[in-house]
Amino acid sequence: MTADDSIFIGASRHKDDSYQRAEKLLLGYGNRHGLVTGATGTGKTVTLQILAEGFSKAGVPVFAADIKGDLSGVAMPGELKDFLVKRAADVRLDPYQPEQFPVVFWDLFGEKGHPIRATVSEMGPLLLSRLMNLSEAQEGVMNIAFRIADEEGLLLLDMKDLQALLSNIAERADEIGARYGNVSKQSVGAIQRSLLILEQQGGEHFFGEPALRIADLMRTTSDGRGVISVLAADKLMMNPRLYATFLLWLLSELFEELPEVGDPEKPNLVFFFDEAHLLFDEAPKALIDRVEQVVRLIRSKGVGVYFVTQNPLDVPETVLAQLGNRIQHALRAYTPREQKAVKTAAETFRPNPEFDSFEAITQLGTGEALVSTLEEKGVPSMVQRTLIRPPSSRLGAITDAERRSIMQASPMAGQYDQTVDRESAFEMLQKRTAAKAAQAEQEAQGGGQQSGSGWTLPDFGSSSGRPASRGRARSSSRQSVTEAAVKSVVRSVGTTLGREIIRGLLGSLRRRR
Repeated sequence: MTADDSIFIGASRHKDDSYQRAEKLLLGYGNRHGLVTGATGTGKTVTLQILAEGFSKAGVPVFAADIKGDLSGVAMPGELKDFLVKRAADVRLDPYQPEQFPVVFWDLFGEKGHPIRATVSEMGPLLLSRLMNLSEAQEGVMNIAFRIADEEGLLLLDMKDLQALLSNIAERADEIGARYGNVSKQSVGAIQRSLLILEQQGGEHFFGEPALRIADLMRTTSDGRGVISVLAADKLMMNPRLYATFLLWLLSELFEELPEVGDPEKPNLVFFFDEAHLLFDEAPKALIDRVEQVVRLIRSKGVGVYFVTQNPLDVPETVLAQLGNRIQHALRAYTPREQKAVKTAAETFRPNPEFDSFEAITQLGTGEALVSTLEEKGVPSMVQRTLIRPPSSRLGAITDAERRSIMQASPMAGQYDQTVDRESAFEMLQKRTAAKAAQAEQEAQGGGQQSGSGWTLPDFGSSSGRPASRGRARSSSRQSVTEAAVKSVVRSVGTTLGREIIRGLLGSLRRRR
């Protein structure tokens, strides 16, 4: 039932059960972004899986985070279990056949997928400050550090580059402060402590080279299917700030690198952001503004962004307004906040006179959802109570042996596995320090061989077997004696000349008398 221009999501029915309608997501509006919400255990991951399958079959590359490991099953064919076959019949999915999809596994730690790295320069001061939870003053120092790196040609690739630069800035605090404002050593020290914490949490695995090439996330197979890039995020979720910052960095890189394409027939890439609330929790306004800007403008790059989270209140209203395709699974309404979330979700749908959206959201079963997607001319469809179709790939996680086999056969095998450590800020600053130390030593040695008179006597200490420093001390003493003799001669000559001149003058006066 999947047409070439759409993705089949599931089927909806009227109250009298007399008609069944296919609910689809049009590929032409796939880059208008989307939202998948629902309480734990209501079927969000399966919905994400069938959307990823649909985009892949349509030739659209997909990037998705795998929080619990369940999404990895998309790499293996599904099994014709009774409940899946029944669901396929209920939604009139014919034929329903097991199918596996092309998958590349990624992992920031390089354990369950190919390593993903970015350079410190690519991350930028704003995202780094967010990652380390810096204060406003500390963020200002971070911005100064990046400015100094640009001015002095210092490459910031990994964490030791940034640490070396910060140490250098602390040493030159007065000089730099005169140009850019106060740079306190306390702020630098606080940033360095935050870097240490980030390093202990595994951040050093992320910063470095070879950096991820965006083109490697936008691959298709020889038969025209889009490759699904699955980020192993179970360990990454232990540091949610790193997870959120990484995904925001990836969105920003896509926005900056991809050309403008307007509204293509299908997206160039679809990006699923699972546990989306982590992106916005305690985020400063500048960061939320950045997310809103990227989400609003990246559509014209042909990229669709789909946020997956439990509660629609997790997403700021300015971002929520940009999400045209919506799939709402069941929510609970026991507390005032939960009731507010249900009301917010219900009010965002185009009403259906056949049922009350508020009540329906609290009554949905597992695998059911309220669905509203963009129709022709970008108009939201009337919300429908929909039974979600079963996935064609495996439900649940794959085994470690299956994962290793897929990684070995991956086109990315060997490209990112080994870290490259080329000359950058750390090495360049080390060379500067060594050069300054050598110059200071040379000046100190040269200064010890100069006398007050400017005369230099040979150093006999080394030829007689005595230390050179002692020879220099005697040389300095002999120069003083010589100076005294010369001054004595000058004084004697001066006295004699003066006496002769006076005598001459007196003699001439006497003669005149």
